[in-house]
Amino acid sequence: MSSDFYDLLNVSRDADDKAIKSAYRKIAMECHPDRNPGDAEAEAKFKTVSAAYDCLKDPQKRAAYDRYGHAAFEQGMGGGGQGPQGDFGDIGDIFETIFGSTFGGGGGRQQARRGADLRYDMEIGLEDAFHGKNTQIEIEVSQACDTCNGSGAEPGTGSRGCNLCKGHGKVRAKQGFFVVERPCPNCNGRGEVIESPCGDCRGEGRVDRPLALDVEVPPGVDTGTRIRLSGKGEAGPRGAPPGDLYIFVHVAQHGVFEREGTTLITQVPISFTTAALGGEVQIPDLDGSTNTVDIPAGIQSGKQLRVRGAGMPVLQGRGRGDLVVEIAVETPTKLTKAQREILCQFQETETGEECPASKGFFDKLKDAFTV
Repeated sequence: MSSDFYDLLNVSRDADDKAIKSAYRKIAMECHPDRNPGDAEAEAKFKTVSAAYDCLKDPQKRAAYDRYGHAAFEQGMGGGGQGPQGDFGDIGDIFETIFGSTFGGGGGRQQARRGADLRYDMEIGLEDAFHGKNTQIEIEVSQACDTCNGSGAEPGTGSRGCNLCKGHGKVRAKQGFFVVERPCPNCNGRGEVIESPCGDCRGEGRVDRPLALDVEVPPGVDTGTRIRLSGKGEAGPRGAPPGDLYIFVHVAQHGVFEREGTTLITQVPISFTTAALGGEVQIPDLDGSTNTVDIPAGIQSGKQLRVRGAGMPVLQGRGRGDLVVEIAVETPTKLTKAQREILCQFQETETGEECPASKGFFDKLKDAFTV
């Protein structure tokens, strides 16, 4: 069997990441030890192609391999300012080399890379936003591998010092007049490599599987509210700390109320007789009670009436916002003969003072067009 990483995965040297990943998965599935119990040749092939994929999936490792081949990861390639890192320097590396890590921290192995933060979008109703709710969600997320306990190594095996960086986690290279340090491309700055990667997680120390989580949604949340679940994000590689999970809340549109912050707004149609004579309307409250709203006589369409303390709860605070009732006076479209006669009698007795806004408008028109 060829030892060239590209030949092992049956891909060309200019193959992209997607093609390399697809080729590896196909071969790894065929020769996985679980599918070939007791087959030492299949197990050896699985480890070999896993090592090839581990190199080619990493841009820095792949660049070093393309330039130096297997010699890039053999003893001695990282010392004396020589080796595959000669082309990766930048001004940040120069400052780090002169002043130490983060301007004074000094050298040493790179800290374990924390797992990625994740986002989950949750839609709830306005009633749930009012009362709050306890619910459970399920996500597919990288978690620590049970087989190797997150170490990335086959049970009973361990890791060894990296040959390229001699366990330091960094390699040096000449950059003009400077000596530049960068994280080792062979061990990703850890200073050690796994001799026998775990078959279940392929040396990553983590696997994707479903995770059920209990979520407490507090009263008063609104669209855009973010709930953080610390440590429930993606597991870090090889035992590194996990990231966080951020739940973004979306409140669905309600059939009766619109919302602006802690203020609830609803439009209420009333008859023209109620508008003229006054009365009251009953508005249900999200807490299960009823708000009685007094309608003053002579109210006009578009007038807003405010009910204090009948809106949404204040998030992580006390009290509630207001309820705003917008009046829409409805003109009757179906009248009985008796109702029409009554309205005709009213019309005959109108003086114009009953509707001052209308009278004032037509007076202005008359004045404007009088020569």
